[in-house]
Amino acid sequence: QVQLVESGGGLVHPGDSLRLSCAASGFTSDYYAIGWFRQAPGKEREGVACVNSMNNSYYTDSMKGRITISRDITSAGNIVSLQIDSLAREDTAVYYCGAVLHPLCEVGVLPGGMNNWGKGTPVTVSA
Repeated sequence: QVQLVESGGGLVHPGDSLRLSCAASGFTSDYYAIGWFRQAPGKEREGVACVNSMNNSYYTDSMKGRITISRDITSAGNIVSLQIDSLAREDTAVYYCGAVLHPLCEVGVLPGGMNNWGKGTPVTVSA
């Protein structure tokens, strides 16, 4: 069973940078994709970035240029990190980690594309 645990959220100031982490484990396939999503108050959840088991990364247009996704392999599984730079108030959201057992990130970031989710980590950008 895939398990996803996010960490790293909190209160930050406009212009700050933040690094979120997702501890992902329990994959029964060698091919999978792990993505970061966010859901702002009153809005739909949207895909932000994704990395697959071949280390191919994919970014959606919503935050492209300000984010970097990376994947590290540990004895416990994957750590997928999302670095966000130049944070703005509009980045305030709950950030979720999602996973799916195929490597197609361009599909995984679409609505309904992931079928495993973490509980999310809230990010608040405020002066």
